[in-house]
Amino acid sequence: MRNERETMTELLSSTLTPATALAEYLAGTEAGAGVETMPYCGAATPRQLDAPKAETGALLFGAAVHDLGWLRRFAVRGEDRFRWLSGMVTNTVETLPDASGAYNLVLNAQGRIQGDCCVWRSGDELEIETAAEQTEALLAHFDRFIIMDDVELTPLDGESALGITGPDAGKVLETLGLAAPGEGLASGSGVVAGMPVRIFREFGTVVPHFAIWTAVNAIPALWNAILAAGAQPVGAAAVEALRIAEGIPAYGIDIQSRDLAQETGQMRALSFTKGCYLGQEIVERVRSRGQVHRHLRALELFLDDPAQLPAAGAELRIAGAAEDAKIAGTLTSVAALQPGGDRRILAVGMIRAEAEVGSQALVFPGDPAGGTCRILNSPPKFTRA
Repeated sequence: MRNERETMTELLSSTLTPATALAEYLAGTEAGAGVETMPYCGAATPRQLDAPKAETGALLFGAAVHDLGWLRRFAVRGEDRFRWLSGMVTNTVETLPDASGAYNLVLNAQGRIQGDCCVWRSGDELEIETAAEQTEALLAHFDRFIIMDDVELTPLDGESALGITGPDAGKVLETLGLAAPGEGLASGSGVVAGMPVRIFREFGTVVPHFAIWTAVNAIPALWNAILAAGAQPVGAAAVEALRIAEGIPAYGIDIQSRDLAQETGQMRALSFTKGCYLGQEIVERVRSRGQVHRHLRALELFLDDPAQLPAAGAELRIAGAAEDAKIAGTLTSVAALQPGGDRRILAVGMIRAEAEVGSQALVFPGDPAGGTCRILNSPPKFTRA
């Protein structure tokens, strides 16, 4: 009979966040032996691989290579795949051009968001890309709506990805012998050191983002090839800070299952000319009858004590409003970046529509940090010191 300690060890191991292929490789190298991992989007990935300022500088002013092993892709196969998937997501599927992608929200019948993903088309092939932590729930949601359809969802478990991000990312791709896909969400393919790879240009508002996919067992060789091509290693903490600085909301953090599509501010996820899809009635009702009462917005914070960051969930109020006045908004993500001389605090927050009128100043209490914030109407600009 197994003892209680052995049983508990197995139970804990089964519930731990699985490590990415890159994290497993680095843990076995001398350089990566002491690298701490962190749970990120459903996988354990390296937290930090260089000094924070160097990592931020690589992302904003150079070229950074980082883990994307927390991404998952699955193929959508079967005779009815285009029609069926078009009815499940908010953006274009059937008219999606070859070698391109589209960002999508996944809704229920009440128009509430169940997750987000990118749909990619390559010839007659369709694939869905999403975070590891969303995969199980999204597959279960999709499976409920495969009734009489000839559709099969097949996880592509044998592949993993690395990211190349920054204004010089194209130069790194060129050194590797790869052609950067064009503007927008676009894809291509190539070979690096004998390894077949696929290249996906991902969404970004400040700097270019690319995902390079290859076989899981080829990730170590691909990592070293990208480093040799001039990219600097960066951990997930800096990648997450860049996400927040770019104002890109994450499902489960900034976007919740209670939210409506237009509340996210991600109009890039919506097509108003495609056919019917699950939740479309609510999306169309919002569009035709008027705006929603709140929106996710990119923010910049100005703190009374710059050393203290406000926590996610901190409430925002209109400056000068009475203490019992309605809350103007809530911070959902906060990050500090110091690419040059000044430390900047960027955030994402859900803001009530009336608080956006007239560019009113917003304040938040000092627990642990107080200050003011402004809504960013365009992506922030960064300059090297």
